[in-house]
Amino acid sequence: MATPSGRLLTLLSLLQARRDWPGDQLAQRLGVSPRTVRRDVDRLRELGYPVQTTKGPAGGYRLAPGSDLPPMLFDDDQAVAVAVALQTAVTGIGGVEEAAVRALATIRQVMPSRLRHRVDALQVVTVPPPSWSPVDPETLVQVGSCCRDHQVLRFDYTNREGEVSLRRVEPHRLVSRGRRWYVVAWDLDRDDWRTFRVDRMTPRVPVGPRFTPRELTDEQVAALVQPPVDTWPVRGRVRLHAPAEHVRRWIPRSQGTVTEDGPDRCVLETGSWSWGGLAAQVLMFEAEFEVLDPPELVAALDEVAGRVARAAAASR
Repeated sequence: MATPSGRLLTLLSLLQARRDWPGDQLAQRLGVSPRTVRRDVDRLRELGYPVQTTKGPAGGYRLAPGSDLPPMLFDDDQAVAVAVALQTAVTGIGGVEEAAVRALATIRQVMPSRLRHRVDALQVVTVPPPSWSPVDPETLVQVGSCCRDHQVLRFDYTNREGEVSLRRVEPHRLVSRGRRWYVVAWDLDRDDWRTFRVDRMTPRVPVGPRFTPRELTDEQVAALVQPPVDTWPVRGRVRLHAPAEHVRRWIPRSQGTVTEDGPDRCVLETGSWSWGGLAAQVLMFEAEFEVLDPPELVAALDEVAGRVARAAAASR
């Protein structure tokens, strides 16, 4: 039989892994009587863990949020995941770097040697993009709270031209993409979905009334956060003699769309910064293809072909 202290840690781990536990199931998992489970639960409460008693035919227990943060128990994989996340997740949030370093040092200090070696082997350095703007953590928390509580959010928004406007939205999802944070929301004044960068938002208080969430799938969220293909300066369509699944590996949603056109062919609609750049993008697949439209892409391919022929002749 496990020692009382070991049994207490096992009980805590079980309560953290699942929302509700019937008392008889906990007793069976621990190999003790329901009376012993009740005593162990009382000990956890004395240590600061807010264990609630749930109603039901046999009664049960639940680990609820508390006013203080008691010691937490992680298994090996959870400890490594938290350590890695602390090194990588803070790059988009300003002012939390020091707290993340202190949290990582605290977790590492109590890790067994085998885990410290795993974490120390993952020294991650994240480099933000040149135009990166950190997000104020208070703004992130306020936006996230409105998403969770389904409350209308009012904020001043600065667009890319530096113009500021007051917006009223029903926030639905908080999204992290490419070291930036976005909120996907229903714009009440424009009666449509909109995506806002959180680093350009200045929330106003108090927040607005509660709203009923609209239907929004993960696929719709991804499409709203990705910039549309038609924002590229030039666009074209080609039929590639290559499987669609192969082409999709190299074409992000922000770059274009790939549609199957047979077992080993697909239609690629994509955009680029210039016709020459678009031609180079098509050529990178090293597959036969036909241009469907527009004629400007055909002209760009002729120009690229001539340049390649001249370079090959000059290099012989």
